[in-house]
Amino acid sequence: LGYLIHDPLERKYQLGTAVLALGYAAFATSEVQRVARTQMQNFANQQNTHLILSSRYRLELIVLESCRSPLSTLSLKLHIGTRVGLAASPMGWALLASLPEAERYYLLNNLERRMPRDWAQLRRRASEAIAQVIDKGFCSAVSDIDPTLGIIAVPVQIAGHEPRVLGCVIPSSQLNRVRVERELGPQLLAMAQLLQQTGNRQ
Repeated sequence: LGYLIHDPLERKYQLGTAVLALGYAAFATSEVQRVARTQMQNFANQQNTHLILSSRYRLELIVLESCRSPLSTLSLKLHIGTRVGLAASPMGWALLASLPEAERYYLLNNLERRMPRDWAQLRRRASEAIAQVIDKGFCSAVSDIDPTLGIIAVPVQIAGHEPRVLGCVIPSSQLNRVRVERELGPQLLAMAQLLQQTGNRQ
């Protein structure tokens, strides 16, 4: 069926492209995904930026949708299927903020065991972002991986579905408080609410 490919030299199996097609089909045919794709591309075009929809898999985020403005100056390799660390990303922090407290602490404890050396700084930044989400509905920060990038993230909660998160990536030089709090943050929140309403109607 093409889900596994055998490597006779290594005497091992690796995942085939059919696995990606199978996984993506679970999302691509849903009304939520259709609305998300349209709304995200419109947002990216209007703001000349890059927009990402992700979901959690264990201690990582997996990109489900990725939309970019043709005029964006950013060159990001965040295609569908890309994995991003949960602990070192504002998108991961926003998703953690949306989880029940017990589940959030369980994941944080697992993250601490995985990266003990960096945990003090990561825990502080995660706590700040979680507080932002609780207070404003979204969080924003400069990327730990690439300081030239700024990220605004908002969780998306749909009944009966795994938590998702919307992330808007812009040059960090444009990550000013006025634009985030009056423009990008509220627009992302409105999009998240639209996706939640769409999902709850299904």
